[in-house]
Amino acid sequence: MSDPRADAPPTAADVAAAREKALAALSEAPDLDALDEAKRVHLGKRSPLATLQRGLGLLEDAARREVGRAINEAREALTAAEAARREELEAERDRVQLAAEAVDVTLPPRTPRRGALHPAVETTEAMVDAFCGLGFTPVTGPEVESEWFNFEALNIPADHPARGLMDTIYVRGLGAEPDDDPRRPGITPLLLRTHTSPVQVRTLLAQQPPVYVVVPGRVYRSDVADATHLPAFFQIEGLAIDRDLSFADLRGTLAAAIRALLGDDVPIRLRPHHFQFTEPSCEVDAFFDGEWMEVLGAGMVHPNVLRASGVDPKQWQGFAFGVGPERLAMLRHAVTDIRQFVDGDLRFLSAQSSVPA
Repeated sequence: MSDPRADAPPTAADVAAAREKALAALSEAPDLDALDEAKRVHLGKRSPLATLQRGLGLLEDAARREVGRAINEAREALTAAEAARREELEAERDRVQLAAEAVDVTLPPRTPRRGALHPAVETTEAMVDAFCGLGFTPVTGPEVESEWFNFEALNIPADHPARGLMDTIYVRGLGAEPDDDPRRPGITPLLLRTHTSPVQVRTLLAQQPPVYVVVPGRVYRSDVADATHLPAFFQIEGLAIDRDLSFADLRGTLAAAIRALLGDDVPIRLRPHHFQFTEPSCEVDAFFDGEWMEVLGAGMVHPNVLRASGVDPKQWQGFAFGVGPERLAMLRHAVTDIRQFVDGDLRFLSAQSSVPA
């Protein structure tokens, strides 16, 4: 049936036809936009029902009441049908949107990656903590040193091979600086310290015994990097000066510190060795992961070092030790090439961010 004309008298059949057509359009609307368009067409001011309503004046009273009642019932039915279909489409829209935005709470959360200390730094701090627990106090000193503090005060003579360019990095560009040894004024060449031992002398010049200090810091050697050596690396020096200290005190101190780092059941052994600044001297090995591994060097402080520091060796004795934290970090993290600590490979460093149990 064609749409009703404004100049033709409306009939109940016209109303029924318009109602059925509108109900079909509303119920079959595939989405909210289509429903809005169907509502405009079938319930708006220009809809077929509106046209039929404007033609009621062409009817007699009885027919006008009948057709008017049919138009009102049709409008109520269409309004209800539109509301029901809108509720269905909105529910479907919300279901799709919620499904798209759903979070699977069974999956692990996306947490940011946490940073961690470099293995060598972590081991250094662990070693300092271990010695602090034994009564030592951390101290530091300059990395650019004079020859006197780095060599002569430590009983290393002028003709010792370690003082040559093959082993020591002398500083150029800064020139020569006044020697800060108060008993030896003058000009001396500067160098990058080859060990943290100069801080022993600086500490003894600054304070009277008893002295128990641990000295962490970076040192420099003219070494070619290989699997076990670096030209710049960390070292921890320890110094204990008191009355009646013996080699047994040295061994007990080192055993406690090493076992704090590597495990309570790790055996250690001391082998005779030679260092210019200690006498007697030894190297200390730890039995770790099925084999003996060199860990550090140590010994009783040489009387000449005590004299250079203004300490009477007849009244005071002590011991000193030096250890490379990178070497211990290699044991703690099962690393076979020390160069991996300085390559800057984040994959390696992330894998070493926790110490094996």
